[in-house]
Amino acid sequence: MLTPTNYKVDPNSFQEVLTQLPEGGMKTSINQPTGNFFYDPWVLKDEYKDTVWEMLYNSLPVAKGEARIIVLDPGQAYQSHADIDDRYHLNIQGEECFLIDLVREQMHKLSQDGIWYDMDAGNHHTAANFGRRYRIQLVIRKLLKKNKLVNPVEVALTTSMSNADHARYVFDNTVSTWLNEANKLGYITNFSYSSPFVKFNIEQDRLESLKNILPEEFKIL
Repeated sequence: MLTPTNYKVDPNSFQEVLTQLPEGGMKTSINQPTGNFFYDPWVLKDEYKDTVWEMLYNSLPVAKGEARIIVLDPGQAYQSHADIDDRYHLNIQGEECFLIDLVREQMHKLSQDGIWYDMDAGNHHTAANFGRRYRIQLVIRKLLKKNKLVNPVEVALTTSMSNADHARYVFDNTVSTWLNEANKLGYITNFSYSSPFVKFNIEQDRLESLKNILPEEFKIL
């Protein structure tokens, strides 16, 4: 689930990073879109230029999606989920913090080694902070592939569930895994989300596989 890349920063810079944490809550975006949220590169916000955050941001020399400072409180964990887009992770602070692969039942301990890690977010996973300090990470979304389809069909998914949080949980633990793989294998494109709909184009001969994994609480329009 986590693979080290060749991109690194000096871990000694993390002390300066901790003095420049924004007051943005648990998830703070430090860049902004230039076009489509999922497909077009994002650029650093002006308020983070000429700061230590720009140094960290530029240490990953790839086209970037949304970049967020994510803070996890001591003793807390996330709900089980998967994501359509994979991520890059840089661990800045934390002790006894783990990324947990719920499919393989493996725990990946996170350290402040200055290495950018490539995360396969298509597997069901969670993160947990068993330590006494905040876990602080810079997490950057990978852009989705602009796949060219042969026989595209446009679909929209919606749900009968009235509780949005419950609907998101069911979706992320079923459909998101399928979408992650479909994006990588090249048979979906033009993914978008606008509540209460998720829309994308799919190869016609893959439509049946989507129907087979779709939970009963969701339907194709």
